[in-house]
Amino acid sequence: MRQHTLILFSICAFTILVKAEPPKGFTVLFNGKNLDGWNAKPNGWAVENGVLTRKPKSGYIWTEKVYGDFVLDVEVKVSQRCNSGIFIRTDPKNAVQGGFEIQVMDTTGKKKLGKHDNGAFYDALAPSANPAKPLGKWNRFVITCKGSKITVSINGIQVVKAELDKWTTGNKNPDGSRNKFKTALKDLPREGHIGFQDHGQDVWYRNIYLKRLD
Repeated sequence: MRQHTLILFSICAFTILVKAEPPKGFTVLFNGKNLDGWNAKPNGWAVENGVLTRKPKSGYIWTEKVYGDFVLDVEVKVSQRCNSGIFIRTDPKNAVQGGFEIQVMDTTGKKKLGKHDNGAFYDALAPSANPAKPLGKWNRFVITCKGSKITVSINGIQVVKAELDKWTTGNKNPDGSRNKFKTALKDLPREGHIGFQDHGQDVWYRNIYLKRLD
């Protein structure tokens, strides 16, 4: 069972804080103390009580390292009407066109899901379900990238299964709908930075772990 960020034990009136450990085979991307290993603009993203916290006009925050094939395991909490995103295999200098985004959004209770809803492979593939917990609760995203295959699970339920090689034409999805990508998704780089987006509303990230598959 996944541990929480901090587990409290009361022993003889003393409180002991025990930090969560990453799942077996995973490494810690965010240490819960500072932004070591990340690039962000000054006075933007902050660490509060072990949580990576968006501040007004924070912009993006990016890993210093690049990653290709991996499993990313992260917990996310959104505010009302929140719009954010988890970017993978992305060029920070060209975030809109130079990589992929998994949508992070407040779609509490929504039944009909589109390509911009929570968990979507942004603008390319809608999530198949909406297993998000009620607003204000933490949700666990597990994103797996292996070659041309990308999957997304939320709270243990797979909501996206994408085969990049099916996206053969710029600005077009396999179902014939349009997307924002000028380059066919199959031709985008298979490695890049991981990042989180500030899109104007509060969002929080914690327990950020990664396992390389390459």
